[in-house]
Amino acid sequence: MRTVVVFESMFGNTHAVAEHIVRGLGAAGEAVVVAVGDATADALAGAGLVVVGGPTHVHGMVSDRSREAAHQQADKPGSDLTLDPDAEGPTLREWFDGLTLPAGARAAAFDTRVNGPASLTGRASKGIAKRLERHGATLVVPPESFFVGKDNHLAEGEAERAEQWGASLARSLTPA
Repeated sequence: MRTVVVFESMFGNTHAVAEHIVRGLGAAGEAVVVAVGDATADALAGAGLVVVGGPTHVHGMVSDRSREAAHQQADKPGSDLTLDPDAEGPTLREWFDGLTLPAGARAAAFDTRVNGPASLTGRASKGIAKRLERHGATLVVPPESFFVGKDNHLAEGEAERAEQWGASLARSLTPA
């Protein structure tokens, strides 16, 4: 089975999580990571599973305004943050506006966010999951969050947890 993991990333954390999810999905067949700007209908063609993730900004998915704030944060003097090479281009919100999923698509959603109660931090994965369902996808697992510290770097152990989550996705798709 072919899996496409689509990501939007500002500081590279969501990109790193997507890469680790793909490693975990290895047992389920071909799995590729695609930046949202490159996630065309052709890139999604033939995918048996589409996994979509993005960072949580202001309690939800990235917006033009929150993207600009991320740019400003990275440009502050003394900041050790750098923008992901794929941080430009469309946001997931814009991508969903023109999305056509393969018929019968199965999907999963994830996000990166500060560790804390979702009622306080928000969860981009919740909005991602709703949009996937609106486009006809069947979610195979509940949305998942991976955590970053207050310094906007992936928290310890989260890369490994993302790989394990990818492996659990692979197991959930394999017939018994």
